[in-house]
Amino acid sequence: MNITVCIKQVPDTSEVRINPETNTLIRDGVPSIINPYDLHALEAALSIKDATGANVSVLTMGPPQADSALKEAVAMGADDAYLLTDRAFAGSDTWATANTLATAIRKIGFDLILCGKQAIDGDTAQVGPGIAEFLSIPHIAYVSKIDTITEECVRVHRLMDDGYDVVESSTPLLMTIVKELNSPRLPSLKGKIRAKKAEIKKISNSDIEIKENDTGLPGSPTQVKNIFAPESKKDRKTIEGPPPDQVSQLVDILRSLKCI
Repeated sequence: MNITVCIKQVPDTSEVRINPETNTLIRDGVPSIINPYDLHALEAALSIKDATGANVSVLTMGPPQADSALKEAVAMGADDAYLLTDRAFAGSDTWATANTLATAIRKIGFDLILCGKQAIDGDTAQVGPGIAEFLSIPHIAYVSKIDTITEECVRVHRLMDDGYDVVESSTPLLMTIVKELNSPRLPSLKGKIRAKKAEIKKISNSDIEIKENDTGLPGSPTQVKNIFAPESKKDRKTIEGPPPDQVSQLVDILRSLKCI
């Protein structure tokens, strides 16, 4: 079984900066980490590898420095690493990103694709399902438990607001993973040594030949018009006392504000 894990290098949340002209994240020179949800997807793939001997490939799309995220994934146990990088991809929205990743994944080959449920910098949860749509394969979102997995069939629990669904699907398949599934392992010393020597295979647009209007800013149907930090509000009030008194005070406050 060939498993492809899509990971994303995201800015450290304490160091986020925005390009005022394009309203996109400035990534150059900003401390970055692997998107935390993607670590759970990688751990799921590595657990399947431990049990079945599957081959695990990691793929990320980003600037050249994103290879550090791939090396970390290799240190954890991934077999192959691919960096999808080209100026033509810069500024891609979720649609263009999913299209570009799907095109690269089709070229690499796969049986199973795993993604984190969402990235902490955008929080859209759109790229994983988008990849599945571009590849015309089924996808299962918010996977919290894997019951059975073979080369032909997968049976999992899908996290819902009021519990979970048990879902079965044939492969090829894409799944997005939630943190409840597992606890990501730490890289071993042997893995870190291997990662230093690992070859990061770079894929440019000349390798996958996406049309200019299907990737990057020109291929992005959505545009960010404005980004700003919400104003800090200090007019907070703590309601104290036993629950019945708290409810009574809250009702009085809401009435004074004409909310009820």
